[in-house]
Amino acid sequence: MIKPQRYLMLLLTGCAFSCVNTTSPSGHDRAKSNSASGSPLQYANPFMGTAPLTDPKTIGYAPPEGWRGVWAGLVFPGSSLPNAMVQLSPITEFHTGAGYDYEDSVIYAFAHTNKGHWNLCHLPVLPVSRAATPDSYFSRFAKSTEKASPGFYGVTLQDYGVQVELTSTLRCGFHRYRYRQPDNRSIVFKLAQSNERVTNWSIEKAGAAAVQGFQETGRQTVFFYGELSENLRDVEVQGQGTKDGLAVVHLPGGSKPVELRIGISFVSVQNARQNLEQEIGRRSFEQVRRQAEKTWEELLSKVEVKGGTPKQKQMFYSCLYRSFLWPALRSDLNGEFRDVKGDVVKADFNYYTEPSLWDTYRNKDLLIGMLTPQVATDVIKSMQDVGHKTGFLPTFFHGDHAAALISGSYQRGITNFDVQDVYRLMLRNANLEGGARPHIAEYLQKGYISTTPVSNPEVETKDKAGVSKTLEYAFDDYAVAQLANILKDTATYRVMMARSKNYRNVFDPATKFMRGRLADGSWVKPFDPQYPYYEYMYREANAWQVSFFAPHDMPGLIALYGGPQAFEAKLDSLFTVPWNPKHIARNVSGFIGQYCHGNQPDHETPFSYYFIGKPEKSQRRLDEIMDKFYGMGKDGLGYSGMDDAGEMSAWYVFSSTGLYPYSAADAKYLVSVPLFDEVRWKADNGRVFTVKKAGNSRTMTTIKVNGKAHSGYFVDHALFREGGRLEIATQ
Repeated sequence: MIKPQRYLMLLLTGCAFSCVNTTSPSGHDRAKSNSASGSPLQYANPFMGTAPLTDPKTIGYAPPEGWRGVWAGLVFPGSSLPNAMVQLSPITEFHTGAGYDYEDSVIYAFAHTNKGHWNLCHLPVLPVSRAATPDSYFSRFAKSTEKASPGFYGVTLQDYGVQVELTSTLRCGFHRYRYRQPDNRSIVFKLAQSNERVTNWSIEKAGAAAVQGFQETGRQTVFFYGELSENLRDVEVQGQGTKDGLAVVHLPGGSKPVELRIGISFVSVQNARQNLEQEIGRRSFEQVRRQAEKTWEELLSKVEVKGGTPKQKQMFYSCLYRSFLWPALRSDLNGEFRDVKGDVVKADFNYYTEPSLWDTYRNKDLLIGMLTPQVATDVIKSMQDVGHKTGFLPTFFHGDHAAALISGSYQRGITNFDVQDVYRLMLRNANLEGGARPHIAEYLQKGYISTTPVSNPEVETKDKAGVSKTLEYAFDDYAVAQLANILKDTATYRVMMARSKNYRNVFDPATKFMRGRLADGSWVKPFDPQYPYYEYMYREANAWQVSFFAPHDMPGLIALYGGPQAFEAKLDSLFTVPWNPKHIARNVSGFIGQYCHGNQPDHETPFSYYFIGKPEKSQRRLDEIMDKFYGMGKDGLGYSGMDDAGEMSAWYVFSSTGLYPYSAADAKYLVSVPLFDEVRWKADNGRVFTVKKAGNSRTMTTIKVNGKAHSGYFVDHALFREGGRLEIATQ
């Protein structure tokens, strides 16, 4: 057996589409048509994660009346390129996560931006064949007509008799509409609607066959320039700029397909037009779609898997696909973008939205760097630009996890940025109030962030989420320390490594839980470790779910519990103490005991058995999670919880291939038994790293690296950069 390694050391029914590579939601159609090609496109299913959870047995509790299920994947099935500006997707309900739920049977529009996070869904349009009131422009659709594959979406709008096909480029959407009736053909622009509050909008004719305008929300303004394949009759604008208005573009009668090409920009109409002219121009729908497929083929083929079941392959490539949709491009083709201050600037790098760091720092952001290092470089430069304008590197939601992303990326060879300047900004984040770390002064003074006493706190009682912040800041301190060490800032390294132990200050030795402390140092009472909090002591978690989080110092954490045996017993209880169905919190769902895979805070925890020399116990839980919580529900399209910009998907990508970045601040991977017989990772430099599994068991016996026996469970990122071979034997 392997000796344990200390971590720090180491459309209408019957209507068919003519284009290839379409898929039904189950993926079977495409798999049949492309099985000979061996292409990962035959497995990547954009519908994966779109189905909501409704069964209390699956969720873990019965949702209250009025809830529409709970958070499922909250992802969109429409067309996008990797990390693109445009995500062209159907809207079945505004003001939901992604604007789409698989169970729905009505489409309200097709919008041009998406993330799955209750925002965006800009520039909604809908082809129609008859006049209606503003509130009744929508259509039923049959699931049998709905098709999707990477870079393509299609459906038939039953009430209007319009077959819709969508594809896209980085900054443009391409619509093709086949109207059954030659008369009354129109396109509705629902510019008063998005997933954000629209404050103003405008549309006007820009030529015989063109329209242009903008949609303004409290967060941003999206400009557009659209060209039609035939001259329009007129643009009827109802209540321009108002919350109840819309515009109807009327087309002449005819039987040819109507094509609508739309370029977008967050800078200007002129830039939107330039984006359209240069990215699509006169290219046909088929040419644009083939290029989209080629782009996805090139990316997904960077990880080749052999063996495994068809479902496992479908889940793998669907998750890999989903991992590369965010962050999103914001630079136009001319290099201009609108910065965090709202000013238009020009740069020699692509500007991207901020990563969803609280979720994605754990795995997804590193995956982007491994397969698309230039995107990762530009993401860091984009965060650096924010830092220059605000004084602090951006964070997302909670924690200061830009530190882990930057430190971990730098160690993985993402170095083409001004590291000294970014490091300066990291130190500002780590030490100054008013930026990425709320309550940092108290953290520095006390070594923890206190909890305010509340007599009967409830799920959504608001406070500092002090326990979660303390744990995460301690890890972030460790991340800063790693970069300080590389840059030979010894004094800062020592200070930050000492601060990285602050997680110990919220560990209650009497209950063996991470527990809230009052300002005077006493423990919060009463204390129910099973009760989930959104913002009180914890952030979207209970005590069980955060009490195993110290990925940078697992030996130290184990010592707090009293050693390996006591730690193992506590960890066993995490997976066996049943969830109380009376404890209901949105986005906290999908349980094995107290472990919650439907949210991110404890996603590292199943690997914890490694640190007491029991990898086989981790493997049983990993296999259970991959089998139980992906491809859920009656349609096999559900996730146990929100994908959060790709984190849930990336967790599966790494876990199924037998390599997990347990600490994002370190360039190492924890080795487990992959689902596949062989996995080939292809780096941009041409090097190949191969992971091979021998034997049919799920119990790992030996690890070899480049033919030599390997002690410990971690392997270095150098294997990806330099190429090599990892062999995992099982029995």
